[in-house]
Amino acid sequence: MNQLIELCKEINCEYAENESMSLHTTFKIGGNARLIVYPENEYQISQIVKTAKQNHIRLVPMGNGSNLLVDDAGIDACVMIIGERMSEIRLIDDETVYAQAGALLIKLCRFAYEHSLTGLEFAYGIPGSCGGGAFMNAGAYGGEMKDVLIKCDHIDSNGRSASLEGDALALSYRHSAYYNNGCIITGLYLKLAKGDKKDIKEKMDDLLSRRREKQPLEYPSAGSTFKRPQGYFAGALIQDCNLKGRSVGGAQVSTKHAGFVINKGGATCKDVLELCRICHDTVLREKGIELEMEIRVTK
Repeated sequence: MNQLIELCKEINCEYAENESMSLHTTFKIGGNARLIVYPENEYQISQIVKTAKQNHIRLVPMGNGSNLLVDDAGIDACVMIIGERMSEIRLIDDETVYAQAGALLIKLCRFAYEHSLTGLEFAYGIPGSCGGGAFMNAGAYGGEMKDVLIKCDHIDSNGRSASLEGDALALSYRHSAYYNNGCIITGLYLKLAKGDKKDIKEKMDDLLSRRREKQPLEYPSAGSTFKRPQGYFAGALIQDCNLKGRSVGGAQVSTKHAGFVINKGGATCKDVLELCRICHDTVLREKGIELEMEIRVTK
């Protein structure tokens, strides 16, 4: 790990040692990371990837931490946060937008609106970064990233720059090729369409209003806890099993929307996982349907 720290000093990459991951996830849960690095360009990412590989150091890339639950014991690895330092958004042409992976989805949606581009309204209010949105093919209200995402730039596991586009992105429900290929997304290309600015704004405002009305945004969480089972809704299944409001320690099945496990105060990773296990086992026993976690658990 000292080799990585020396590298960060050499290439002027900001870093922090033994910092709490509760500061970097929307769940506000997690122990310390041995090392956190904050790259600001592809060169720094490439050098960190190469040095980590040479020294057999596990590298954990992340964006806004909006879909992540970190172990209470922390992460004995190098966490790479691609965030505000890599958040440029620009037009490629009249209908194509480029966004660096660290840009927030909500800012990308506003950029599209400002340029009268439609197609991203569904993502307005999703708390993740653009890189995270591409990684998991984020979606809501009938739309998903695969509807607009045409290409991703990345740094591969050997520190080389490359890209995937079209079918090679392997976008499906809450999944992309990046789940398995060991590459770190650095930028996205999105194909949108010219639209009426007033209509775009109305749709964005409507979806944000619906989120605020139905989702427990006032509490720390990682969004939808479980993936949607085919033909069902996870929240409805959990509610039908009388688990709404069920708590373990500081973790609770939201009384506002049963599809969300929230940190109502002082929740630990252990609390959340135990509550998720109760939801999984109860729904399987009473409904015969197996719930799959949408949240990624890291240690």
